Amino acid sequence: MKKILYSLLFFFLIGNVNAQQTPADKQTSAISIEGATAHLGNGEVIENSLIMFNDGKITFVGSAMLKIARQGTIINAKGKHIYPGFIAANATLGLVEIDAVKASDDEDEIGPLNPHIRSLIAYNAESKIVESMRPNGVLMAQITPRGGLVSGTSSIVQLDAWNWEDAALKVDDAIHMNWPGSFTRGRWWLGEDPALKADPKYSENVESIKSYFANAKTYLAGNIEKTHLPYKAMKGLFDGSQKLFIHVNGEKEITDAVTTAKDAGIDNIVILGGEGAESVADLLVKHNVAVVLNRPHRNPNSEDDAYDYTYTIAKKLTDKGILVSIGMEGAMERMNTRNLPFYAGTFAAHGLDKEEALKLITSNTAKILGIDDMVGTLEVGKDATLFISDGDALDMRGNILSKAYIQGRDISLETHQTELWKRYSEKYKSE
Repeated sequence: MKKILYSLLFFFLIGNVNAQQTPADKQTSAISIEGATAHLGNGEVIENSLIMFNDGKITFVGSAMLKIARQGTIINAKGKHIYPGFIAANATLGLVEIDAVKASDDEDEIGPLNPHIRSLIAYNAESKIVESMRPNGVLMAQITPRGGLVSGTSSIVQLDAWNWEDAALKVDDAIHMNWPGSFTRGRWWLGEDPALKADPKYSENVESIKSYFANAKTYLAGNIEKTHLPYKAMKGLFDGSQKLFIHVNGEKEITDAVTTAKDAGIDNIVILGGEGAESVADLLVKHNVAVVLNRPHRNPNSEDDAYDYTYTIAKKLTDKGILVSIGMEGAMERMNTRNLPFYAGTFAAHGLDKEEALKLITSNTAKILGIDDMVGTLEVGKDATLFISDGDALDMRGNILSKAYIQGRDISLETHQTELWKRYSEKYKSE
């Protein structure tokens, strides 16, 4: 027993020594940043800009050539670039710390139908992975559960907070559903045919989804005498206060998903994944359905797709008038979330205009998540959540942050990674 107590004390002390740094204090004096090239996040760029903010809100956005009094502390950012804080959609930051340690994994709940599960209350604001996002300009994220047919409810947080209550920007913004695939492969390790073939259970699976929606709608419309938490949690889908995020790929699957949701009376729909979405673009535009793409640094799902399909799909969808953003689902998704700006840069390198690519992780994401009244662009009245970069923030060679602010708070850009970098830099210098 004594050994167990000593072990617990050891891990407690180690955990506290290496804990995330203290969140920044509330802004107490005005700040003026002048001389930088300002990328507003809405496609506009201001050379030699002046950005001022106070009490956590932006108070001026314009040219530094204007004869206007600077407020508070003046930061000379000549030759640098200023951006609105980047927003990671469909992320599991703070829900898993170490993949191999089950006790630190809170991304998936038991059971297939969990619309009542709230990812926010499992969010760990002191995660070391969360801490490592900020030096690349990723300052906000939609924290999303995984697993099952209906995974649960996501929420949007800012990434410099004491706890999940402090972190929350928008609570319970959407319910997430994983749409079944219409094709399947046999398990070759069991001697089954591994060739791709139609799933005979697909129609049955779709009917069960329709039935679930219908049952929830009937429950909510009736005289509720006994609480049914999953059905009760779906109220926001039917009254329009919540969005339904459907994780789905494939032309047929996307069509079925959108049609099923619309027939059930759900109007606010977002597609996540979206491979094949360009083939049903007219349907998506008609119903005002946005698409959150998975990151481009991966192979296409279909063997018939072009080799560069995942690099060019953002431009294809944007050209068709679809609102597009970038999500994080996939292998090593939490660690790779810090590369969000470089994924946007990849789309820019494959046909998308650079400022349009920036919108994929700023204003477009803010619109899709319903927080565009607070963040996403550099505009008067919005939160002063922004950063200064030495160069092009969508290029890893230029993404070098000197300052970052969340709601006007001057946040730390130090992490366990920067500490190790400095530590070993000094070691090799001394040698």
